[in-house]
Amino acid sequence: MKPFTRIAALLLAAVAVLQAVRVLSGWPVNIDGYSVPTWTSAVFAVLAGLLAVMLWREGRM
Repeated sequence: MKPFTRIAALLLAAVAVLQAVRVLSGWPVNIDGYSVPTWTSAVFAVLAGLLAVMLWREGRM
């Protein structure tokens, strides 16, 4: 596996874990006075996790 592929997969996995932690612990996020709902973090956690898995599997071929 190339180094960039490994780094990108690990970064995406870290993003997925952090988004999941936000959902589970209910951390509030406000952007310019707008409160971001937690369900958006759940969606991004799943997407980042899927991308990390796909990138990891592609790099191993």
